[in-house]
Amino acid sequence: MNKLAGWTGLALAGAMLLASGAHASQETSARVTDAHAAPVIHIEDVYLFYKLYDAAGQHPSADQLQHDYIDQGSGGLHRFFEQRHTTATSIADAIAAHPAIYADAKRCMAVLPRVRQRLNVALDKLGELYPPATSGPVTIAVGRGKPVGISDATGVMIGLEALCAIGYLEPGVEDRFVHVLAHEYAHLQQARSSPAMYDDPKPTVLEESLIEGAAEFVGEQISGSVSDVYLEAMAKGREKDIETEFVADADKTDLSRWLYNGTLTKPGDIGYWVGYRIVKSYYQHADDKRQALRDILEMHDPKAFLARSGWHPGIRLP
Repeated sequence: MNKLAGWTGLALAGAMLLASGAHASQETSARVTDAHAAPVIHIEDVYLFYKLYDAAGQHPSADQLQHDYIDQGSGGLHRFFEQRHTTATSIADAIAAHPAIYADAKRCMAVLPRVRQRLNVALDKLGELYPPATSGPVTIAVGRGKPVGISDATGVMIGLEALCAIGYLEPGVEDRFVHVLAHEYAHLQQARSSPAMYDDPKPTVLEESLIEGAAEFVGEQISGSVSDVYLEAMAKGREKDIETEFVADADKTDLSRWLYNGTLTKPGDIGYWVGYRIVKSYYQHADDKRQALRDILEMHDPKAFLARSGWHPGIRLP
């Protein structure tokens, strides 16, 4: 079966299984749903992209991408691209520079129905552990190769080609999507419950590491694993040294040493790991676990949270 035929059959199956997302309006994309409702995964933007991609011989121009993809895209796509400054030109440039990523990303569409089922189970667990939880729509689109995903109060947005390409995350694509989406759903709670901290335009290393570490911890609680599975191995044997250096940089607003410094082929983001360990220490030291999880997701004072966590550089955590 050639790639186009395989994708076409998958598109039909996906449209049937995810019909609620495939024909949703922009207004529906921004709607908050009940925490226990099945998550709506919008994948119509992916179909739109690959229809153009195939028709253009895998090399659509910036003009084609603008008129036949971006202009026709969903509200979630427009929000995603606006937040990360993605343009038709930047996508065309990325396709030219990394053509294999876009050709390969079609295979990841096959896991979406099963991902949706597993994410629903994770959200049920989130609702049990954190009753104020709300769910929101997921928009999966094709962008410029990064970022993997973002979340704000409107929902979760994922770059299919970026998430498919990062092989140092979970090797199984289905697991990779589930754990990354669980992480992003934790961010969704943060964006709604603690917007001042989550949307801080100039966060410190400590603040941003706790935001990401909290999402890693909560994601693990509801899906069974953190999203950045490689970080523990990266830090092994150097835990105390890394975290001592983290303390020295904690109040800095230059995040580049600790966060958002990975690429499609090179892992980074060790600040996620440090933040996760601080959050895990807080949770393990707490007598009331339900309240602890609420404190984690509704955090507003990172220094006070750190002081109460019982964490110190090199702490041994089970």
